Amino acid sequence: MTNKDGITKSTMQEISPIRIFIGYDPREALAFSVLAHSIHVRASRPVSITPLMLSQLGQVYRRERNPLQSTDFSFSRFLVPYLSGFSGWSVFLDCDMLVLDDIAKLWALRDERYAIQVVKHDHVPAEEIKFLDAAQTRYEKKNWSSVVLFNNTKCKALTPDYVNTASGLDLHQFKWLDDEALIGHIPHRWNHLVGYDTPSREVSLAHYTIGGPYFEEYRDCEYSDEWRAELAGMLRVDQRQAR
Repeated sequence: MTNKDGITKSTMQEISPIRIFIGYDPREALAFSVLAHSIHVRASRPVSITPLMLSQLGQVYRRERNPLQSTDFSFSRFLVPYLSGFSGWSVFLDCDMLVLDDIAKLWALRDERYAIQVVKHDHVPAEEIKFLDAAQTRYEKKNWSSVVLFNNTKCKALTPDYVNTASGLDLHQFKWLDDEALIGHIPHRWNHLVGYDTPSREVSLAHYTIGGPYFEEYRDCEYSDEWRAELAGMLRVDQRQAR
């Protein structure tokens, strides 16, 4: 089936923007911007990036902040299927990340058998405190929800009412799914935990989960040079040459 310009439906699906939502916290505003830049400059097809800013979600998000909540987007991430009209697919990313590969490769991993796809970390943090003196928490499926491919039509349980009232563990452990078999896998390289995982150069996405190089105390962490290079690229402005 083609439209009036002779473009097939499959071609339209291939060139339509990849829908990406990134958690936003004003205390890490720079991290959001550098991550978005890292996605744009490596993407081989159009992308649409939406920040999950609480100031823009007042009509649908009304949870009181939990003392254990380390970022503004700890729970608002689960509104992604609703904000996507419960249709198609969407990507969610924490803001404390750097994409080092073509995001279209992650997008290509979508599998209609699943409601969500994640990196299934076996992560038990040892420290008690992380960035900005936030309490470190430990629970089953820790960091699984930091990179999520949402198959939105299969996530209709995530209504605003549910997201506003469900416990944090119910949300982050995906207890809103009828069956854990609906949780699909994506390769570990798409959520490399800096400071936890064995250092590697075979990484598509670096996740500064303890704290990123934009914080002074983590300025020399793994992939800090790459993050600073990305920042410089984002700030690029060519000037007229002197004559």
